Amino acid sequence: MFRAIGIGYSRSLPSAAALNWVLKDGLGRLSRCIYTASLASAFDTNLKRVRFTTSVLFTMSIGVELLTPVFPQHFLLLASVANIAKQISLACYLATGSAVHRSFAIAENLGEVSAKAQIQTVCFDNLGLLLAAILNVLLKNSERLQPGLPFIVYPIFSAIDLLGIYQALKHIHLQTLTKDRLEMIINKWIQCGVVPSPAEVSQEEGIGFLFINGRKVWPIRIGCLEPHNQLPRLSMLTMRDLTKKDFYFVCMEMCCRGFKRTSQLGLLLCVREGASTSNITMGLLQACYIRKSLISWKEIKAPFDTLDSLQWDWLQVIEDSRQWAKSNLNPLTEQMLKLGWAVRNVLLSTNEQVRYSFVDDQRSL
Repeated sequence: MFRAIGIGYSRSLPSAAALNWVLKDGLGRLSRCIYTASLASAFDTNLKRVRFTTSVLFTMSIGVELLTPVFPQHFLLLASVANIAKQISLACYLATGSAVHRSFAIAENLGEVSAKAQIQTVCFDNLGLLLAAILNVLLKNSERLQPGLPFIVYPIFSAIDLLGIYQALKHIHLQTLTKDRLEMIINKWIQCGVVPSPAEVSQEEGIGFLFINGRKVWPIRIGCLEPHNQLPRLSMLTMRDLTKKDFYFVCMEMCCRGFKRTSQLGLLLCVREGASTSNITMGLLQACYIRKSLISWKEIKAPFDTLDSLQWDWLQVIEDSRQWAKSNLNPLTEQMLKLGWAVRNVLLSTNEQVRYSFVDDQRSL
């Protein structure tokens, strides 16, 4: 380690050693700042996925640190990479910790839950140190096994650690609303007329590791119109009928999804500046009802020529879905409140927070 940072050579200076060490820590902290700034909203909208992903990253960083004695000439590089990964993991842990603790604070005892979480962490840290000391004592006379012991123990305990984190995240039932959770609630409401509990939604959403969620029929996206996405004429008709009284609109879009970038018809919910949480809920409620109607349209298999021929049917679906959303908004919200959902706000990602506005008194966007 000292040789890697510049100590031991006749031409090296103490300042060079200090510079290399500061460089290692500085890169880690800079990466932490960049990570938190770029994924700020993801800590709320994709908490479980981000938390588990960074846990895997933290485990890998420990493995990289174990390689430093094997490759002492590359100590600074390996230590810097490991430190960057650890700083990113620490940033995620601190950012998501309060939301995780709040989900367990049923009696509003957030301080007590946080304190017990710290006690749990310290206990397991001490247990790990005790186990390492015992193994070191048992193998003190075996010079061959001692150097390779970390490489034997590391994969075993890393797998146990990640499995424990995965199971723990599955039992975290968040009451906050995101676009995906609200969509699950509305789908259940449309199908059965009931609102699922936070535990039921948590079981359905899972962790979403590696972004494996399957391909949905008529996926709904909240955001703005993408210039590279093709819009059917039906969507243009929807936007043409907008007024200043409307705080959102739902239209069709042709989007490319997945690694293969395959084209798929979907629905786009555009929200206007100044829209409230009830407007977003009602917009998603209407979009889900539109999707239910469109699934029964067998003609939608062809692209845009067929869509344009369904102009009057589309306008009728828009009107029917709007009326249905208005009549069901209050009952839906009341049931969600009874089950403990935080209905005051819908947490959206950075792309989902984009809003549209009228630029003049004409019906322009």
